[in-house]
Order: sequence, then structure tokens, then C-alpha cells
Amino acid sequence: MKKLVLLVLILLAGVLFHAEDLVVYTYDSFASTIAVKTIPIFEKMYDVKVKVLSFGDAGSVLSRIILEKESPRADVIVGLDQALLKKAVNEQVLEKYQSPKLSNIVLESLKDSSGFGTPYDYGAIAIVYNTESIDEPPTSFEELLNTRWKRSLVVEDPRTSSTGLAFLLWTIGVYGEENFLNYWSHLKDSILTVTPGWDEAFNLLELGETDMMVSYATDGAYSYHEYGTLKYMPIVMEEGAFVQVEYASIVKGATNRDLAEKFIDFLLSEDFQREVPLNQWMYPVVEVEVPEAFEYALKIDKVVPIDYEVVSKKLDSWLDSWAELMTAR
Repeated sequence: MKKLVLLVLILLAGVLFHAEDLVVYTYDSFASTIAVKTIPIFEKMYDVKVKVLSFGDAGSVLSRIILEKESPRADVIVGLDQALLKKAVNEQVLEKYQSPKLSNIVLESLKDSSGFGTPYDYGAIAIVYNTESIDEPPTSFEELLNTRWKRSLVVEDPRTSSTGLAFLLWTIGVYGEENFLNYWSHLKDSILTVTPGWDEAFNLLELGETDMMVSYATDGAYSYHEYGTLKYMPIVMEEGAFVQVEYASIVKGATNRDLAEKFIDFLLSEDFQREVPLNQWMYPVVEVEVPEAFEYALKIDKVVPIDYEVVSKKLDSWLDSWAELMTAR
């Protein structure tokens, strides 16, 4: 009898301990870099455990949340950009939360007016090229169609990658929803391959299997910091830049709502934000010192406007049309 009681107590303790675990869904590069450095700080602050689960790029992470909407397993999702956040809100998989630390955010434009997302970093999308193999890179979307760049560019799949989706929306912002598919029909000749996410694309660049990829305007800072050279440099096209904001949100039906709120607040703390530049290679959303390497990040003067209300209504049809075009012979 005593053994049975002891077993029940052990099992109950295990359940109670599990209930105190915070479960965070995110994309691979977040889980393997900045999460490793910062989450132990959060765990120590609140004497809890955080389970970080990654599922490829941000689009794949959201798909997982949507699949589990009837029985959610995550408390927090990290990595939704403007378009994916709209999609998540439409799918009713998030809960509103207004962090008391939102007042610390440096740019009002970064805030999500719906109240479902909390920004934690931002940066512009860019074409990044290898300076050792390309002397004069393309400087416009039209120039990117030149036969000189045949099979030179790696792009990420907008159905699974937030970077890829941002690039697709960038072209829609430049050419309009009536003409973006025509542009992509010509761009296909310049594309070497379409990868599921940013990690796979950058791996091809580092291995020398491609000379250009869709990445970020801060990649000059990355190159200087990691290699001590400006081997990989970004180009923001003359048509204007596309600025991507990344958000964290509480999952609807989260088991640990109170802990989830504390985690969102933590993402706006100095402990987390000062690690953003050299881990996320994006800009922090609160006032912290930016490393010297960011002198080599491109400055953005012109931004392509995007109407995210239109995006939320038409994104699925745009993605379907894009996929049909890209798979057609």
C-alpha cells in the first residue's frame, strides 16, 4: 500500500512539474542561438523550465499551431512577422496581451495595433551576394532579371519561410497584385533553387553553391563580425526596402498563461534585447547599445508600403498562385 501511495505521489509530482514548464514554439535559428543564451536567465528568474521546440521556419511553426488549435500544446509562439501574425489572428489561435513594457519600444510603427503580437526585433529584407564572386551586383528588381544572373539566386519558400514570404510581399509591394506573378515568371530563370527556410539558403551561400540569396540588410554586419571581412554584403533594391517585424504571441488556450505573459515581458528586457543584434542579426526594439559591427548594416531610406489588411484577405490565394507558377514547366 505504501509503495502504491509513493508511486501516486511521484506521478502527481511529475504532472505538477510538467504543468510549470513553459512550452515555446519557434523557428530553428531562434532555438539554436538566442534562446540558448537568454532562456536560462528567464528560467533562473522564475525558477521554471522552458521547453523550446522548433519546426523549421516561422511559416511551418504557425502551421503546427493551427494543426493543434483544438488541443494546444504550446504556450507561446515566437517568430511571426506582420503577414503571419495576421494569418494567426484570422485563424483564431492567439490571445491578446499588452505587455507593460511596450512603452519602451523605440518605434511606434513596430507595435501591433490588434494587441495579439509583441515585437521583439526588426530588420529589412535584402538580396545578399558574395563579394568574392560578384563585382557589380544587381541594384534593382528589373536588373535581377538580366540573363547574367541566370540560376544565381536562392530564395526561400513563402509557404514555409517568413523570409521567403517577406520577399514575395516585397515583390507584390513593388509590382502590385496584378503584376507580381508576371515578374516571378521572369525571375524563375534567375533562381537556382527554392529552399524551405533561411538556414538552408544561407548554407548554400556559405558552401559556395550560390552567389546570391534572399536575406537581410544587416548581413554586412554579420560578415564583418563572423569573418572579419565584408564577404557577404546586402543590396536593398532601388525600388525601396521591405521591413520585417518579428513578434511573439500567447497561444490561445495556453496552459501557463501567467508564465507566458512573463516570457513576453522578458523578450522586451535588456537581458534579451542586448543579445538580438549578434544572434538574430536584426535590430532590437528597445534602447540598447548596438555593436560596432552594425556600422556595416545597410541604412534604409525608402520603404515599400504594404497594406496588411489586404494581405490577410488575399495571402492564401497569392501563395496558391505563386506555387502553381513555380511548379509549372
